[in-house]
Amino acid sequence: MSEGDEQTAATATGREIWIEKYRPQTLDDIHGQSEIVERLQSYIAQDDVPHLLFSGPAGIGKTTAATAIAREIYGEDNWRGNFLELNASDQRGIDVVRDRIKGFARSSFGGDFRIVFLDEADSLTDDAQSALRRTMEQFSDNTRFILSCNYSSKIIDPIQSRCAVFRFSPLSDEAVGGMVREIAAAEDIEVTDEGIDALVYAADGDMRRAINSLQAAATTGDVVDEEAVYAITATARPEEIESMVTDALNGDFARARSTLDTLLTETGMAGGDVIDQLHRSVWEFELSEREAVRLMERIGEADYRIAEGANEQVQLESLLAALSLDE
Repeated sequence: MSEGDEQTAATATGREIWIEKYRPQTLDDIHGQSEIVERLQSYIAQDDVPHLLFSGPAGIGKTTAATAIAREIYGEDNWRGNFLELNASDQRGIDVVRDRIKGFARSSFGGDFRIVFLDEADSLTDDAQSALRRTMEQFSDNTRFILSCNYSSKIIDPIQSRCAVFRFSPLSDEAVGGMVREIAAAEDIEVTDEGIDALVYAADGDMRRAINSLQAAATTGDVVDEEAVYAITATARPEEIESMVTDALNGDFARARSTLDTLLTETGMAGGDVIDQLHRSVWEFELSEREAVRLMERIGEADYRIAEGANEQVQLESLLAALSLDE
């Protein structure tokens, strides 16, 4: 079966992945990163693209921006031959830097330069980063490097100083909601306003998560509503989190613990997810400043202990108990 036939079959059976189907093809199509897009377009227009370092959380457009740059420089027909993508989390050793990248950088394929895109570059070992630094110097005449990472602090300073650094921020609710509405319209899916709000809340600035959640929720029924979204994403409703915290602060530990048990066992949330939602929601609760500070302190302590391997349910119950006992 040819590639085209496979794509047609995938579409017909509903197996096409929407995050790839609706991945922006040009910089203009990228949602929510207008300032970064403007600067990147300026580099391309002036034919003066430096080494680039993209940092920020997952699902906000770093990989999409890298491929869009290649498409705009080389054109739709030629960009793949001039673009080498490596995932550093899978290929972390110094040999990858020395062999694959050097081999690609040495070869010529027309044009002024080729692009090496190194995803999750913060997973590279220090030795591999040192080798990469030297490679960036050696082939700077005919190769541009685009590095993507979650934490720029894990990239050694000699590499950072050789790159134009772009810090991608989590996408705004408006950007995520707008993209979700566009996809829903294109796929002829009925989505309620409450469903859109739930998708935006569950995504927390991650476009990829929002699109995946929409596709998953669309398979559960004719209408994507709030209930379908929270069920498919294993996300607690904001009011459930607020109710649990309020009960604990009011001294009703048993009721707060019951809500927590429901979230962990029936909703299927992980302890870390509960912590994340608590942290996101602290300042949205109608709490006094003193209560908010108490809650933040307890969240930080529970988060650290869970990260160190402690039992999630025990730590979360301990958090609620401490809130119930504090005066």
